[in-house]
Amino acid sequence: MAKPYSLLFLILFILHYLVPWPCVAAYSIGVNYGIVADNLPPPSQVANFLKTQTTIDRIKLFDANPDILRAFANTGIFVTVTVGNGEIPAVAKLPGAQSWIASNILPFHPRTIIKYIVVGNEVLATSDKFLIAHTLPAMKSLKSALELANITDIQVSTPHSLGILSSSEPPSTGRFRKGYDQRIFAPILEFHRRTKSPFMVNPYPYFGFRTETLDYALFKPNVGVFDPETGKNYTNMFDAQLDAVYSAMKRLKYEDVEIVVGETGWPSAGDPNQPGVSLENAVCYNANLVKHVNSGKGTPLMPNRTFEIYIFSLFNEDLKPSVSERNFGLFKPDMTPVYDVGILRNKQAQSPTAGTGPVKRWCVPKSDASDDALQKNIDYVCSSGVDCGPIQEGGTCFNPNTVRSHASYAMNAYYQAFGRHDFNCDFEHTGVLTSEDPSHEACNYPFDGLKLEQKSVGKASNSMRLYYRFKVSFTTVALCGMVICSFL
Repeated sequence: MAKPYSLLFLILFILHYLVPWPCVAAYSIGVNYGIVADNLPPPSQVANFLKTQTTIDRIKLFDANPDILRAFANTGIFVTVTVGNGEIPAVAKLPGAQSWIASNILPFHPRTIIKYIVVGNEVLATSDKFLIAHTLPAMKSLKSALELANITDIQVSTPHSLGILSSSEPPSTGRFRKGYDQRIFAPILEFHRRTKSPFMVNPYPYFGFRTETLDYALFKPNVGVFDPETGKNYTNMFDAQLDAVYSAMKRLKYEDVEIVVGETGWPSAGDPNQPGVSLENAVCYNANLVKHVNSGKGTPLMPNRTFEIYIFSLFNEDLKPSVSERNFGLFKPDMTPVYDVGILRNKQAQSPTAGTGPVKRWCVPKSDASDDALQKNIDYVCSSGVDCGPIQEGGTCFNPNTVRSHASYAMNAYYQAFGRHDFNCDFEHTGVLTSEDPSHEACNYPFDGLKLEQKSVGKASNSMRLYYRFKVSFTTVALCGMVICSFL
């Protein structure tokens, strides 16, 4: 007879390891709403989608598009508008700033909640001395114009790339570029301190990683980078980049100014063999980023802080010049998610333009999965009761006749047939979910589920399903250890 404490242990074991834990919370987040595309939905539809289907509560525009500003009226979503680089000289004087406010702010605010006006976009990166010289005067003029219009709840800033730093590794060495520190950044930071507005930066670990630091950039487990000056160990590049900016600000004695992340992100697709670019890495970076900044943990030099961030970007934009630039979006133009980073109000959120069906996902092999592992997946799936006829000779999905192509169809068939649970696409960590339909030519990858060849699946199939579920749940427990340990 089992002892009582043995039964208790068994129950706890089952709860902790075999029952999925909801470790992904719904986080508030900001996004950059770019429109360099010819296939985007109307702004009114976007506004309604963000309000009803996501937890996105802030957007940042790269202009002051009146259609978008009008569409976001009465949504409760905060909006950041941008004065284009070419407009900076005109608004550097008060009359020009007043005219800009009258045209771009007064017709919409406060029905549309405009939180920030940002002057230009990474102006210092242009190396245009004329624009750089007029940036702070434009910020001051716009702030004065807002005050004259009795608007006190809109702040003024300007976003900077990390090219403003001459040194950033390790973070304690962070300093602004020589010649710009006292002449440019000290006055800008003084403006921010006086007006209680944030210093806005655009950190992109995607542009800073090397092959050996990819895990460090993606928030994956790694040994970290030790800063001997502060004694801090950094386990992700995002924190290191923010702390480098903080160190540069501290050198000028402006460490009290708030930092806002105006842009950051990771592309989900790119040119063939482009280092680090994949759907899996985009999910990893953005999902971990969202959880990290919402945790309130802060950075080693700025502990216990929750940073306001804006992910780049809301949509994939098809008119951008390169493949990777066209694939930074969290959503496709039809508003189905490229992937979810924990911002959907409902995991099965419906696309407003896609009828009433759930978001479609298919299971495909990871890019680094070996042919040996994929052949094992084929053998298992085809012995589990799933119809593998389409990948047999003469079948509609036989060509291309490769292990990877056949495994792709088989793994998806298994995922669809057994209920479309995430753990049904694990396959010993060789499978990944995608919202891109892998169907090709006459080969159709069904989404609505597949019939099994047998009424019931054999014990071997059920055992394998339990095995995969156990492995995924164990990984989930490991990743969410702090949450689970709080219940022990």
